[in-house]
Amino acid sequence: MSDKIRVAIIGGSGYVGGELLRLLLRHPNVDIAAITSRSQAGKPVTRAHPNLRGVTALKFSAPDELQTYDTLFLALPHGSSMEQMRELTKVADRVIDLGADFRLKNSEDYSTWYGYEHKCPEFLKDFVYGIPELHREEIQKTRWVAVPGCTSTSAIIPLWPLVKKYRVKLIVVDSKVGSSAGGLEPGPDSHHPERAGVVRSFKPSGHRHLAEMEQELGLAKQISFSPHAVELIRGILSTIHVFMEDAFTEKDIWQTYLQTYGEEPFVRIVKERTGIYRFPEPKLVAGTNYCDIGFEKDERTGRLVVMSAIDNLVKGAAGQAVQCLNLMYGVDESAGLDCVGLHP
Repeated sequence: MSDKIRVAIIGGSGYVGGELLRLLLRHPNVDIAAITSRSQAGKPVTRAHPNLRGVTALKFSAPDELQTYDTLFLALPHGSSMEQMRELTKVADRVIDLGADFRLKNSEDYSTWYGYEHKCPEFLKDFVYGIPELHREEIQKTRWVAVPGCTSTSAIIPLWPLVKKYRVKLIVVDSKVGSSAGGLEPGPDSHHPERAGVVRSFKPSGHRHLAEMEQELGLAKQISFSPHAVELIRGILSTIHVFMEDAFTEKDIWQTYLQTYGEEPFVRIVKERTGIYRFPEPKLVAGTNYCDIGFEKDERTGRLVVMSAIDNLVKGAAGQAVQCLNLMYGVDESAGLDCVGLHP
């Protein structure tokens, strides 16, 4: 395409907004026309995102200064997008929401999982859940995408091929999550003396991301999910225990993943016989849009242990949003997402 996609980032001063900006500045098909922040309006974006010094001269604008754009990226707190959606759809032809407001198809689920009534339920049926590996064709055709939660992404992608092929009895998801998943606003749980050195269970049952897992995998009350805060800044490692009714070998699981994800640009199957990195490791995907998946069969119990690693701010948020943008406009799916991880 000859003309660049004119985009605006709404709520650009937080961690996810900063990641969107970092990725889109490298995108060959995108023109960042605006990035808004109520608290930072008029200030250079590098005040909030110092890693971009010397890379951009953009300044934050106020939300009420919005014009018209091809696409809006919404990096707003949960509950904010639904309040504004009727007006925002007049500002841009396409909307990619990185919050939770349009991820669930049933409006009643918001009362159950989020504790509030949905303010804009008529939009729910038209938003596509933004995991390209599951919904590529729908994303290519839609105007509106709801980007999944980060821990939801880390569980759904590795589980999707398994629930399609095997009869699953029970799934237990244990996720270790970096502090940036909590967002920019500080609280007692993110205060350094309270966070450092801990492995803290913060929602051992009833976590709201479980609703996305059940919806996308088509499993009701067969999934248990317990996240833990750990001393990482970026990254999620999900260890998933899968109990199946069907017999299987490790070779069967390998073939299942290859059949489903063998051509996917951002899914890597990681399983080596030796070495400290023979299974997925969040450190190696930091800053990238990769989801690394590994597995091992427990021969004694028949349990399948699946491990996945993502960067919660990239494949778990901004990178997945950019991947969806690429599909919506028919450009190279990897555009703007060519970052590779660091080692050591």
